Parts: sequence; structure tokens; C-alpha cells
Amino acid sequence: MAQTRRDQGVAAVRHFNRFYTQKIGVLDEGLLNSEFSLTEARVIYELFHRETPTAAELSRELALDPGYLSRLLRNFGTQGLIEKVTSATDGRQHLVRLTAKGEQTYERLNSRSHDSIRALISPLKTDARQRLLDAMQTIQELLGEKPPASSADVVLRPHRPGDIGWVIHRHGVLYSQEYGWDERFEALVASVAAKFILEQEPARERCWIAEVNGRSVGSVFLVRDTKTVAKLRLLLVEPSARGLGIGTRLVDACVTFAREAGYRKVRLWTDSQLHAARRVYEGAGFARASAEPHEEFGEGLIGETWELKL
Repeated sequence: MAQTRRDQGVAAVRHFNRFYTQKIGVLDEGLLNSEFSLTEARVIYELFHRETPTAAELSRELALDPGYLSRLLRNFGTQGLIEKVTSATDGRQHLVRLTAKGEQTYERLNSRSHDSIRALISPLKTDARQRLLDAMQTIQELLGEKPPASSADVVLRPHRPGDIGWVIHRHGVLYSQEYGWDERFEALVASVAAKFILEQEPARERCWIAEVNGRSVGSVFLVRDTKTVAKLRLLLVEPSARGLGIGTRLVDACVTFAREAGYRKVRLWTDSQLHAARRVYEGAGFARASAEPHEEFGEGLIGETWELKL
């Protein structure tokens, strides 16, 4: 069965490759209606964006056969697109750079690429375009390329339509993958989220969604428990965004809001195996008030109640 699923995965990736390469014109005789192949255009792109590399560096970075790259560069030289210069620090090395004609060729290819992609995505509505960008970023992350991000890229905002469904879905998926919790946890999250939407007291309850570059990567809720006690619920940070201090910022937002709303205490429930979350709570000044075993979402779990006096 596992082998069958792997084979299905391979078939799906191959199907996507065929679809996408046809969609962006990679299979055309000349890329972007030019005289260049995809590989040739990529080499021109790299030469424009690199500080005079050697042929060996290009071969290594692009994973191209040195002999094939040598023939390609020789052809570029014949066309007047590149020139080779001797390294100022090592006379045995020859550096490669674009000529003025080569730079003009890059600008032409880059402009055509920009127009081609714009034509491809412009028919999409805003939400569909965002789904496309999210899917592309997910592919990059899962296959090993993590886009650069810093704490400065993190934005906290109020919830809007569609966010609550995302919160429920991601809790269900991540807690199953990382901790083996079953569907009963997802049902609990759904009930908490639904109650918030139907009964929210805006002056005393709030939801925050964390975004990085426009992509939702975290959530937290602060809801009323009693007149003087608030509950922090549904703290989540996507694996791809961990390490940016998002959990701390979400919890700090809850504590600040709770003080401003007049609560005297913030309470939360967590599980002993959620080590990263527990460190965030400790850092915010919460202390564990009680603990007891439970089997609400699986076996051998220990639930903990934590509190912070304001």
C-alpha cells in the first residue's frame, strides 16, 4: 500500500511537471519566443546577477556538465554576448561577464518573462492568485528552499472571513502530524472557534492572525471566561514560520489586550508534551497551576492549566 501511494505521488509530480512546463512555454523551440533554450536563458540570467563568476562556479551552481557549459559559453562569445577577463587576484582564472549586447539580451528576456507571467496570472481573482502564491511557496518549503524571513516580516492582524476555517484546518492537520492527536481535537477547536464567532464580545474578546509576507502562519484567541478571568486559546505557529518569535508576539498581544480590557487573570490549558508552547507561556510570566492525565485526543496525555495574574 505504501509503495502504491509513493507511485501515485511520483505520477502526480510528473503530471504537474508536464502541465507546468507546457504552461510556461519551456517546451517551445525557443524560450519566450526567443532564440534561446531554457538552459541558455538561465545562464544569461545568472551572469547578469552574479559578480563576474568563473565558468567552474557557474557549472557548480547550475549543476551543468562543464563540457556542455563550455560549448554554450563559446557560442555566447561568438554571438558577442559575453567576454572573458583575467582575474585580478589569480591570473590563472578567467572570469565571465556579459557584454553590453549581453545585458540588452537579458533585459529583453526579462521583460518578456515578466509579461508572460503577468498574462498567466492576471485572469485570476485576488483570492485565487493568493492561493497560487501560497501553493508555490509550500512547494519551495517542502522541497528544501526556505524563503528568507525575519521577525520584521511578521504582521499581527484581526481575523477576517476565511481565517477561522484555516485555524480549524491547520490545528487538525498539525496536531495529528506532530503529536498523533485524533479528530476529537479538531472537533474541540471547531467548537471553540464557532463559539467565538457566534458570541464574540468585541470589547473583551479578540482573535489575532499572524502573517509573513501575506501568508497566514499563526493564530491565537483571547476569550472571556468570567468577568475577571480571560482564557488564551488556540495558539498555533506553522512549522515554516517557527523561530521568528511569532508565538511570543501572539501571547504578548493577548496579555496586553487582557490588561486593557480589565481582566485580572489570564488562564490557559495546554498539554505537557507541547514543549515549545510551554516555554512561550513561561517567558510571558505564566505559571502552571494544575495538571491531570486525560485521553481526550489520545492515550497517555497530561493536561495542564496555566495562569497569569495581571
